[in-house]
Amino acid sequence: MSNPRHILALDQGTTSSRAIVFNHAGEIISVAQKEFAQFYPHPGWVEHDPLEIWSSQNATAAEALARANLSTNAIAAVGITNQRETTIVWDRETGRPVYNAIVWQDRRTADYCAQLKRDGVEPMVSGKTGLRLDPYFSATKIRWILDNISGARARAEAGGLLFGTVDTWLLWQLTGRQVHATDLTNASRTLLCNLHTGDWDDDLLKLFDIPRALLPKIRSCSEIYGHVDRHLYPAGAPIAGIAGDQHAALFGQACFTPGMVKNTYGTGCFTLMHTGEKPVVSHNSLLTTVAWKLDGKTDYALEGSVFIGGAVIQWLRDELQLVRDAAELDRLAASVPDAGGLFLVPAFAGLGAPHWDPYARGTMVGITRGTNRAQLCRAALEAIAFQTADLIACMEKDSGLPLKELRVDGGASRSNPLLQFQADLLGADVIRPRCIETTALGAACLAGLATGLWSGRDEIARNWSVDTIFRPARPRAEIAALRAGWDRALERTKS
Repeated sequence: MSNPRHILALDQGTTSSRAIVFNHAGEIISVAQKEFAQFYPHPGWVEHDPLEIWSSQNATAAEALARANLSTNAIAAVGITNQRETTIVWDRETGRPVYNAIVWQDRRTADYCAQLKRDGVEPMVSGKTGLRLDPYFSATKIRWILDNISGARARAEAGGLLFGTVDTWLLWQLTGRQVHATDLTNASRTLLCNLHTGDWDDDLLKLFDIPRALLPKIRSCSEIYGHVDRHLYPAGAPIAGIAGDQHAALFGQACFTPGMVKNTYGTGCFTLMHTGEKPVVSHNSLLTTVAWKLDGKTDYALEGSVFIGGAVIQWLRDELQLVRDAAELDRLAASVPDAGGLFLVPAFAGLGAPHWDPYARGTMVGITRGTNRAQLCRAALEAIAFQTADLIACMEKDSGLPLKELRVDGGASRSNPLLQFQADLLGADVIRPRCIETTALGAACLAGLATGLWSGRDEIARNWSVDTIFRPARPRAEIAALRAGWDRALERTKS
């Protein structure tokens, strides 16, 4: 009988599906990745095809195992991590989605959210969920589908439809359509889950007019939810860890004690501070969220979301065609000492925390006749760092915990000029670990804990190792002047 020592992590992101095989030391053995189509039917609308999400994720699982030269029985468990808030509603019998997945970035319900705010219900919603009334979250997207797709509401009320965030959709498919469940981190991002009870909330279901029959069962982040269907890879393996991408990254970065902070530089940027076993209410427009639920105990976090992080690099590459790839952008940005007074605010889909302005749009301030390509590249990287620094300042105020260090991951964390500028802005060390795939690693660790591959959090923390430490180097007066310039540019972006 073989003793399986590997974990397969499925990392279903906004622009691609990936599968990564980790060994017992938390090292990557193989990676497979597949991009999928983005649909923009109207300005501010963003959709995915749920069947393509599933087929791309299924294909990468098989490919990652083949690349690692591992058979199914070498896999101890499967972990799932996913783009959060993205909303899928499908038919219980046929498995067909009733509409495309409405992506977290989608703003179609902005007017409905504004109306609910005018109705004065936001304090009740925030008190129960730790979130804000914003198109970002799942509830208003579910409601939109039920109200706009012919027959959907009647079918939902009769129990014929199922809702899931992407983790739920993948779990349902992987288990041969047997298990309809989610974990507490994903549930806590729907605007329907009560942060204090850890369950769906009747007042919220009534407010958004969503039948309970649609909703998955809420489970912890580390337990056996079911087993992979025998017709799929890795057949028979237990699916044993689920967490939304940002929570998984916090776990993968071993941020296990209050005050530890991680930032993921992905399509968006997501900063989470672990705040312990009590939810901290934000007075600075951050979100209070579940960090994870393990062994019957829930840990909490403060979260700030930047909607456009690494996506600004894609914009310069694809829309403006200024650079061929991120490496060229880095080289150009590093070739100039500063952005020459140029500030780029990439509010392409509104502003996230702490501004929450869905109507803001991108702005460039300080363009002169001498502004060049390298300065624009530099301003794009600096915009990512400025937005993150704004979030961390709010976190320090809310939690009363000063930032000791920032642990970073995600695609854009490969950029040395970005991380050096981030350290300068924060006046604190920025640490890039050896494994920057911490989202997938977190899901793997949660699955490994449930199946006994790792003994506990201490063993996981020992596996975490440093690649590079970026230390602050610029004078504080210089940084203060830059931040003042950024604040002025932000004001011009709003509404």
